[in-house]
Amino acid sequence: MDIEAIRSLINSESYDFLRENPHVKDKIIFLTLGGSHAYGTNVETSDVDIRGCALNSPSDLIGLSNFEQLVNSQTDTTVYSFNKLISLLLNCNPNTIELLGCKPEHYFIMTYIGKELINARKMFLSQRAVASFGGYATQQLRRLENALARDKMPQDMSEKHIQGALQRSMSAFEDKHNELSDESIKLYTDKSDKDDKDIEVFCDINIKKYPIRDFSTMLNTLTAVVRSYDKLNHRNHKKDDEHLNKHAMHLIRLYLMCFDILEKEDIITYRADDRDLLLDIRKGKYQNEDGTYRSEFFDLVSECEKRLQYDKQNTSLPQHPNMKRIEEFVMSVNRRSLYA
Repeated sequence: MDIEAIRSLINSESYDFLRENPHVKDKIIFLTLGGSHAYGTNVETSDVDIRGCALNSPSDLIGLSNFEQLVNSQTDTTVYSFNKLISLLLNCNPNTIELLGCKPEHYFIMTYIGKELINARKMFLSQRAVASFGGYATQQLRRLENALARDKMPQDMSEKHIQGALQRSMSAFEDKHNELSDESIKLYTDKSDKDDKDIEVFCDINIKKYPIRDFSTMLNTLTAVVRSYDKLNHRNHKKDDEHLNKHAMHLIRLYLMCFDILEKEDIITYRADDRDLLLDIRKGKYQNEDGTYRSEFFDLVSECEKRLQYDKQNTSLPQHPNMKRIEEFVMSVNRRSLYA
């Protein structure tokens, strides 16, 4: 769908909520594309995602209201309140920082305050991008690995993969609680007595005087990991491969956007220079016939991770965003919102 068609779509009855909802009516400072259309990686079946920002009303700022965002799932639309968006931008949140770097023609509404925000976008850039983008990229990689482990690997290899995921989850608890050590909960694989498994993950537990609420949280976390692997259903594998390739594409895209932030100190949402690579990944060029991925893809991921670690050490961006400048900007915008 081209830009003019999307513009006409936004002006249709399906999007009347943008013009009728009291929280966003006449308050939107910018409205733009999100998702694949914003990145330039859309295909014929891609949905249209719309994202925007609306000024907070006086009742939000000095009254009892607390509007944060408007979500319309039927049209895949999200409009953040100004204050909510700022709070996300402070941490270089990938889903929101990208809204400040779209192509000019991808903004369907742009007020003078919206222009001020877009023009001042670099004040939000900091080394926090390493954690935020790197974290999102890791999530995509885990989804990819988890799906492959569940569906494409032999049962014994899959079980060892589950052990690794459980161990990574345990590491977070060990870092937080000094009472835990590597020997407190020992995870390992051994021969299984179950008919559907050759081996399975076992644990030896040796814990004393551990807070029961923390223990419950830990068990819930480990249970969630196991359930994510054990979810078996009759799936459409062709559709599933499409989803896997989409995860793989977004994994690389997140790294590339982060490199722009750390190296060029700018936000480039539309991936013109990387479009062919990203679309190749999305279309399955790096996937084998059995659904696994070629070594070249994981080599690419490895190179991206090395580059991220290098950029982390060598970027000229500050450790934290320019809080003083951001606060002055927020106060200026909200002051105008009160007296508009």
